[in-house]
Amino acid sequence: MKKLFVFLTLIAVTGAFAAAQDNAVKGKYTDHNTLTRFDSTGVYMEESGLSHVVTHKRVRMLSHAGCSQYSTFKMDYDPLSAYCEIDRIIVHRVYGGPDTLLWPGRDNNRVVYDYVAPARMIYWGASQKMVEIGHLDIADEVEIWTYKKGYTYALLQDDHPSLNATFAALPQDDSRYVPPMRGHYYDIVPFWSDEPVQHKVYQLNILDSKQLQYHVYNGELDIRREAADEEGRVLYTFSNKEDIMPLKREPRALANNDIQCKLLLSTSPDWQAKSRWFFGVNEDYGSFKPTPAIQKKVNELVRDCKTELDSISALTHWVADNIRYAGISMGEGEGFTLHNQEMNFTDRCGVCKDKASTLIGFLRAAGFKAYAAMTMAGERIDRIPADQFNHSVCAVQLRNGQFLMLDPTWVPGVRELWSSAEQQQGYLIGTAEGCDLMETPVSPAEKHYLRILGETAIDMQGTLTGTLTVTAEGQSDASVRNVFRASQSEWRASLERQLLAIAPEAEITDIQHTDPNRYLDQPVSITYRFRIPHYATVDKEVISFIPLSARNFYSFAMSHLYFNLSAETRTQPFSDRCSKLIDIRETITLPYAPSQFHYPMVDGIANPAASFGCGFQMEGNKLSFGEQAVFGKRVYEASDWPAFRASAQAQLQVSQTPVILTK
Repeated sequence: MKKLFVFLTLIAVTGAFAAAQDNAVKGKYTDHNTLTRFDSTGVYMEESGLSHVVTHKRVRMLSHAGCSQYSTFKMDYDPLSAYCEIDRIIVHRVYGGPDTLLWPGRDNNRVVYDYVAPARMIYWGASQKMVEIGHLDIADEVEIWTYKKGYTYALLQDDHPSLNATFAALPQDDSRYVPPMRGHYYDIVPFWSDEPVQHKVYQLNILDSKQLQYHVYNGELDIRREAADEEGRVLYTFSNKEDIMPLKREPRALANNDIQCKLLLSTSPDWQAKSRWFFGVNEDYGSFKPTPAIQKKVNELVRDCKTELDSISALTHWVADNIRYAGISMGEGEGFTLHNQEMNFTDRCGVCKDKASTLIGFLRAAGFKAYAAMTMAGERIDRIPADQFNHSVCAVQLRNGQFLMLDPTWVPGVRELWSSAEQQQGYLIGTAEGCDLMETPVSPAEKHYLRILGETAIDMQGTLTGTLTVTAEGQSDASVRNVFRASQSEWRASLERQLLAIAPEAEITDIQHTDPNRYLDQPVSITYRFRIPHYATVDKEVISFIPLSARNFYSFAMSHLYFNLSAETRTQPFSDRCSKLIDIRETITLPYAPSQFHYPMVDGIANPAASFGCGFQMEGNKLSFGEQAVFGKRVYEASDWPAFRASAQAQLQVSQTPVILTK
């Protein structure tokens, strides 16, 4: 511990020196709200895995917004698994007046507010500590020391003078602060920031026998490893090579941890060890033991099922639709232990891990082999076995031995068992034997089609009459069904708005659709019958109009159309909601047979990532129009952007360019 705190003292000296260099603030920092002079973190890991974390940072105010941001300082923590203290805060006044020393741990006049953190939908008892710093002026600098021990799951004595009082007040029993994977340590350290940082250091003091693994992604760091001391402890130091500047993110770019510099550390030997631990911690707790009431419900749900997939589907969708998303704390073990069946079935609510737990219990009650699994929604999971998880799902083993992934959290009202909005996503199944990290494959675009078929006619007055039918499957089906999110009394108005958005003068005579409440029976289908006066320009020589089906009907189910397409190239990978196929066909009967016609001249795009094609054909007085756009995956490389952009632009061009037919 002494070595750790000596290091932090040296960093403080470096920071004081940096604070004197006012010229460094000018230039590249002037357009930002704050400048972090230094940000140092020191971690001391015990044999048990219990970690003590001291942070020390100094921040200069560059704008009024920065001053407002630092007028208070907050620390988030979970009282069940972590202890924290705001140790000292010094305000260095630049424009006269003495520096202000706030010593919450020793100053009885300085109030440290400790309160339940604001929460929405997940109520696990998280807390915050807050100290009021007060008014700051531009160029003031705030220096902050904090201490924390324990762990945060996404799911000791010391002679340092500023921490003596803190340690003396700590509970003697630290067992609840030992991480659930006892004896191990992991961390995910972002070496990126939304505001500039001149010097960032992360230091870990650990037993050499723990065999630490680490890797730096998307950048480079200075790394030092000192030789083991007489106690067999090793000091690792990681620091930035140059100033950390905020990244100008491109639209729809991946998560910061996927494209900016980060450090992963773990003492877990491999993913198999993590898999075995996750299996054991929930089996030991008894998360999946069914109750008589659950067994009765499962028997009822699978009574008429003919195949194993029928049974799996019935159980998955019941859990998805009937266990509401709301997190209630079970107390000790919350965040990494799955709630038991009695609690879930009685409360009929829970977060992702509890919905997954309920489904596992249901599947086991039906005779299946089912297991809990962890995944990371919205970010990549890299190979270092740190805790890169924010979501819990389920894996069921089929009779052929293969695993089928299930996610009851993401499929309420969705025809899929695993949401394809989670394709190209890493996951880890907890089993007794131990599994390696795996990734969900790309879901073929044709499984997520949006099909629009039209049969229309134009008369000599330019009135368009006919029908449009919208059908969809997979994630496109889920998007189209959003039109039924309102109460049933508002369905008609919601459906009408979709056509009126592209043809405000439309007179809708009839709308037929599948039953939204029976979404498993068949894909969604909606048919409109309409009359639109003055839709086309018609005289004895010329007819001009845009095919109604081409005008991005139900555009909210075509997320690619909402991208910012102005940039010709990208440097950052990006993501869409899901792979998808857009298939549009319309036959238009005209008042006479034209001899010539002019239509949008759009180059076809053929690329595995994204493609587009369209065509027009005249036969007598009938014009057949068709277009097809394919977007092949959810996560794209920067090199995929030209094809993605061109395909989306081509679809927009066809939707805005009239067909002109002449005699």
